[in-house]
Amino acid sequence: MKIVQTRRISQTFFFLLFIWFCIVSTVGERFWQLRGWPINWFLQLDPLIAIATILTTHTLYWPLLWALVTIILTIIFGRFFCSWVCPLGSVNHFVGFLGNRQRTAKQKLQVNEYRNAQQIKYYILISFLALCAFPSIAVSLQTGLLDPIALITRSFNLVLLPIADRSANFLSVDDRFYELGWLVFAIFITIILLNLVIPRFYCRFICPLGALFAILSRFSIWRIGKKQSPCRDCKNCQQWCEGACNPSGNIKIGECVLCFNCREICPDEVISYQTSPSAAGETKPDISRRGFVLSLLGGILAVPAVRLSGKLGSNWYNKVIRPPGALPEDEFLKRCIKCGQCMRICPTNVIQPAGIQGGLENLWTPQLNNRIGSSGCQLNCTACGHVCPTAAIRPVTLSEKLGEDEFTSKGPIKIGTAFIDRNRCLPWAMNKPCIVCEENCPVSPKAIYVQKCFETVRDGIVTVKKIQNASIQILEGKLIPEELATGDYYIADENDQRVKINTNTKDTIYVSSTKEFQQSLRTGSEVKIQVRLQRPYIDIEKCIGCGVCEHECPVSGKKAIRVSAEGETRSRDRKLLLSS
Repeated sequence: MKIVQTRRISQTFFFLLFIWFCIVSTVGERFWQLRGWPINWFLQLDPLIAIATILTTHTLYWPLLWALVTIILTIIFGRFFCSWVCPLGSVNHFVGFLGNRQRTAKQKLQVNEYRNAQQIKYYILISFLALCAFPSIAVSLQTGLLDPIALITRSFNLVLLPIADRSANFLSVDDRFYELGWLVFAIFITIILLNLVIPRFYCRFICPLGALFAILSRFSIWRIGKKQSPCRDCKNCQQWCEGACNPSGNIKIGECVLCFNCREICPDEVISYQTSPSAAGETKPDISRRGFVLSLLGGILAVPAVRLSGKLGSNWYNKVIRPPGALPEDEFLKRCIKCGQCMRICPTNVIQPAGIQGGLENLWTPQLNNRIGSSGCQLNCTACGHVCPTAAIRPVTLSEKLGEDEFTSKGPIKIGTAFIDRNRCLPWAMNKPCIVCEENCPVSPKAIYVQKCFETVRDGIVTVKKIQNASIQILEGKLIPEELATGDYYIADENDQRVKINTNTKDTIYVSSTKEFQQSLRTGSEVKIQVRLQRPYIDIEKCIGCGVCEHECPVSGKKAIRVSAEGETRSRDRKLLLSS
């Protein structure tokens, strides 16, 4: 079997495996749902993720040791990952191949010539690592913005799979929704379409992981090169080169992605995969001293510049509610790679990609939006912490989340606190009966409790015209038939003695009995039509911020009860009570 065919088989296998891992990132017991599948394996193979988290946290999360395998194999075989394993590289390769088929030989040579702009990916890599590497300033892990594995994982998790499953609902019971999904899609589709302009555009010019592999491949034992020089200079190899590495001449070994097209197409078999340097010479990655210094300084200064807004200090954004188990915010930002795994696994769809309201660093990190999905954060679910590839959301047990067994003294994990907006709450602002938030509060004892009161409805003071058995006829006669038949309305006399209203017509109110009113109720007297209200209150010591109440609140638009990050367990600076 030819090596190019082997490479294509490898690309197809790993791409389908990646898709499978995305599909099985679903809570459930079926074979195509999460049952021990290593769904983070591609992310764990990524050395850029491992190196960046080591720089930010000064520790190595042990599953990321898989990245050492990739590094060792790169030093032995060269930049194999890009054309043999990487799912985004495979997509770029295929689309670029389709775009190249219609070009003439001259046009193929033009699009595959090396460009100085291919240095940009090195400067992006330097800037990202500089963001991570200097403990004297605030460090931040932002490699996930452009890291190809995190990027394609995010794109499939938040956009492509939800779109594909929209009508079938095979992967989830209900349609999945994600904020800023349009932006994720726009970036992904732009990357794909750019391959029609220049093959593997992203890989050549932008990919920071590719830049890291390019640097490592300088030391590779095996490499593409000429066995002899000169050759007939037919440029066939140049036409189909996927990395624009100039295989016909002085090869730029760091740009070679080991597609083996050049070796396959060479009519004289001059190009080979060998342990000796190319007979035509090799060139190291092009990194100018000025570009290196500017990228380094840019990365060093970026985080302090962004944090001038004080988003991690007193100006923190209270709507950034992290999932249970999330590390303190500064530590969280040192680990989160924005891959979307926690959002994909969340069974209620409440974990959403964040925007920039909490700062630029917050983009695409997970936060709870209780208005989306089927519910808030369920008490019996800890899935997000168990799939996070970098432990930005640490795995917690159900006992720890609920504050039971050995965690009783610490209490449950609080991710925020619910607050009632009395200006929008139906019982408070509009005298309309509603106890939805109290009924749906899942904690025990409930964090939401109600206090009963009676309020006279508008134009609710009416004059008695006639009393007969259990009916009271009024003079006004302006009632809406059966309007008072919900069981929440009462008739009250001047002494505030009340009887429940069963139903009503335009001018008659039917009650269960009028015996209570024998002394006070008579023709010509006034009575009050009152509504019984159960106005909700929050016990902030018991509220854990799960957001179920906010999700179920019947007030559309801006909810009458909303969860804020105040009081979260992970941050002592955001406590509501000094004793808690």
